[in-house]
Amino acid sequence: MREQVEAAFAENRVRMHAVNPVLVAEIEAAFAPPVFEDAVASAPLLSAGLRAWVDTNVTAHKLAHYGVVTVSLKPIGGTPGDATAEQMRVLADLAEEYGHDELRVSHEQNIILPHIPRRHLPAVYERLKAAGLGTANVGLISDIIACPGMDYCALATARSIPVAQEIAERFADLDRQRDIGPLKIKISGCINACGHHHVGHIGILGLDRAGVENYQITLGGDGTETAAIGEKAGPGFAYDEVVPAVERLIEAYLDLRLEPGESFLEAYRRLGAGPFKTALYPDEERSDAA
Repeated sequence: MREQVEAAFAENRVRMHAVNPVLVAEIEAAFAPPVFEDAVASAPLLSAGLRAWVDTNVTAHKLAHYGVVTVSLKPIGGTPGDATAEQMRVLADLAEEYGHDELRVSHEQNIILPHIPRRHLPAVYERLKAAGLGTANVGLISDIIACPGMDYCALATARSIPVAQEIAERFADLDRQRDIGPLKIKISGCINACGHHHVGHIGILGLDRAGVENYQITLGGDGTETAAIGEKAGPGFAYDEVVPAVERLIEAYLDLRLEPGESFLEAYRRLGAGPFKTALYPDEERSDAA
């Protein structure tokens, strides 16, 4: 495959000689990085809340004295991806004051401040916390992608937002979330898959079964460079059965993982679907045993 890609690149590169250099320069200018500030000593992370937020919501920048800040729009019990007009003004102000006037909307329904000097992280965190935007859960079980579902979408066949809210509330304790570790739950309210359920570590697809909401669970999906489509676990669940089913999956994972550092997806890939299906459908397991 690599040889094919290299051959295709060499063939196409010949055709690029006629590209207008002025146009190329304009494109490069449009994507030019900001003028970064020089390195300055960072303030110590004094509070436990600030340390937890930096651990989960701040990732490495190409410059060591900067950080990439992900602002979670997933407060426990809130609507995933929602922000008020006042919160958006706060984010715009923070981007202007600390982040080279740049912010980005992520496909995971969060906001990214891509260029924040680390010396400003305490101030940014305090402003976010005051605006209700300081949730330290990025990449954890409550950082759920959910489409609008039947609450707002005419195409949907099931609700998504309440399912996401109830899962987040069931796992509200942040210490418990950190113990569970990285986990992508994605929820779609119909087969259009706007919630990317098919690439969720745990995917939930809401369907209509004779006028009743029915939720199909898929396992092992992955939207990263190790991409995989989730495998359908088995029969769907009624609305009030979904959250208990997810909790059984998590408890099984915690019992089965080799060590706290092994993620849900790693454990699933090591063990296969079997033990997770057993956790999802315990009554069937008992019936088989009998």
